[in-house]
Amino acid sequence: MTKLKIALQKSGRLSDKSAELLREAGIHFPNDGSKLRTEASNFPLEIYLLRDDDIPQYVADGVADVGIVGLNVVAEKDKNLKVAERLGFGKCRLSIAVPKNEPFSGIADLNGKRIATSYSRIVSRYLKEQGISAEIHEISGSVEIAPGIGLADAICDLVSTGSTLLTNGLREVVTVMHSEAVLVARPDLSREKAELLDKLVFRLQAVRKARNHKYILLNAPNERIPEIARVLPGMKSPTILPLATEGWSSLHSVVEEDTFWEVIEQLKALGAQGILVVPIEKMIV
Repeated sequence: MTKLKIALQKSGRLSDKSAELLREAGIHFPNDGSKLRTEASNFPLEIYLLRDDDIPQYVADGVADVGIVGLNVVAEKDKNLKVAERLGFGKCRLSIAVPKNEPFSGIADLNGKRIATSYSRIVSRYLKEQGISAEIHEISGSVEIAPGIGLADAICDLVSTGSTLLTNGLREVVTVMHSEAVLVARPDLSREKAELLDKLVFRLQAVRKARNHKYILLNAPNERIPEIARVLPGMKSPTILPLATEGWSSLHSVVEEDTFWEVIEQLKALGAQGILVVPIEKMIV
């Protein structure tokens, strides 16, 4: 039986959420962190637990067929891989930071500077595109201390909240790229494995869409239904059911998470009552 081999981060910022996403997609596998290889019990999937930096290489070499890894790692390793799906978690940015008391008026100020980073390929490419000539020091771990110990004038590292930069007396000045977790795949998968990848992506999309939407139910006077329907289009149009109370109906629809509160305010202003909001487990469109 053909199985799809997927590489996941063994530990780190994407590890738990990657495993959680697969489980929410209905894929069951043992939760044993001591093993580097396991199998799903209800989907043809072999799971390899690896260091995140190694995942692009393992996929490119065919040890694994697909992998979940940060887009920043994919860009840095620069292997022949395709992004099969953006997964929407692990969002961060790769940014250049300088000591907070140092003046900085623009990227031209980086000319002739020393920049410490773990992402030398990305930074070199970016600086070349910007016409900047700088000296890059490739180091791993604790990049943020480099200016303080005199190793560099600036750093380029991943930033989520920026608190680590502030703690080390740095400030973010240039965003080089935005990153998130992605599902990458070899471009030369066999037909059977490509079909399994399509099935996996279908499940992951259903989970992601469910996370980004809410199911909403409300009661409204019939004369306000046309206005409310314009606020609540749903996937095609809201479901409308008559209530026992004459002149009233119940409307069911789906609302995007990003606009949820704005929609609720509009619905209340249009006379909606008894608004119920229900989480969606899976969403197939």
